[in-house]
Amino acid sequence: MDRARLADFLRTRREALQPEDVGLPRGRRRRTRGLRREEVAAISDMSTDYYSRIEQQRGPRPSEQMLAAIARGLRLSLEERDHLFRLGGYPTPRRVARADHINPGMMRIFDGLEETAAQVVSSLGETLRQTRLAGALLGDETAYTGLARSLHYRWFTDPESRRIHPEDDHPTHSRLLASDLQRAYTRDGRDSRAGAIVDALLAGSPEFAALWREHPVSAPYCAAKRIQHPRLGLLELHCQILVDPDQSQSLQVFTATPGSESHEKLELLSVIAGQGI
Repeated sequence: MDRARLADFLRTRREALQPEDVGLPRGRRRRTRGLRREEVAAISDMSTDYYSRIEQQRGPRPSEQMLAAIARGLRLSLEERDHLFRLGGYPTPRRVARADHINPGMMRIFDGLEETAAQVVSSLGETLRQTRLAGALLGDETAYTGLARSLHYRWFTDPESRRIHPEDDHPTHSRLLASDLQRAYTRDGRDSRAGAIVDALLAGSPEFAALWREHPVSAPYCAAKRIQHPRLGLLELHCQILVDPDQSQSLQVFTATPGSESHEKLELLSVIAGQGI
C-alpha cells in the first residue's frame, strides 16, 4: 500500500469534482475547491473520520469494499478505479467478476433522477443503486448478498420475489429472466458469476431447467410492468432502459401515464417515501 500516493490521488480526484457532478447542492458560502471530505464520505456511505484518515495517511489499510465505495463516490472510471486498487495494495479487480462499478456517465444521469423511480442494474439482475422512490416501489433490492443479489436467482428460488407481480405475468417474467441469464452466460462463460448462478438454478429449480433447455433468446428489453404494491395496489408502469455496453449495466426508469390512476399512485408513493412512512 502506497499511503502517500493513495492520499494524493484521492485528493486530486475530490478537488476535480463539483457538488453538481454528484447531485449535491452547492450552497452560497463555498470556498473549498471541489468537494469537501465530508461530502465524499457521505456519497461513499462511510464516516467522515474514516475517509479523512485515508487522505491524511492515517488509520488502517482500507478494504477492497471501502475502495470500491470510494471509487463509486468519486465517479472514477474503470481505469482510475484499477489504479486506486493498486495504490491500496490490491490486485486489479476482474472486470467481469466485479461488475458492481458504475460508469461515471451512468452515475451522472442517475444523480439527476432522484425524484424518479430509477435504478442501475447489472446484466445479472443485481441492483447496484436505487433512488428513494424505486426503493419504495420495489423494495430495497441492494441489500441482498451472495447469489441472492441477482434477481434472476431470487425469481426462481424465492417465492417472495414474485409477489410484486400479478401471477398472470409470472411466465413472461420467467422467460425474460432466463433469456437475460443465457446472454450473460454466453458472454462470460461457465467459470463466471453467471455460470455459478446457472449451475445453482439448474440444480435447484425445475422451472428454470425446463426453460434453459429451450435456449430462450430475446433482445434486451424492459417491457411495461404491472407492480402489485402492498399498500397502493396494482400500478401499471412503463419501463425505459438505458444500456451501458462497456459495463453490461442498465439504467431502468419507471414511469406512469400522466393522468392515470397509476400516475396518481406513484405520486402518492413519492410523498410516502419522502416522509419515511
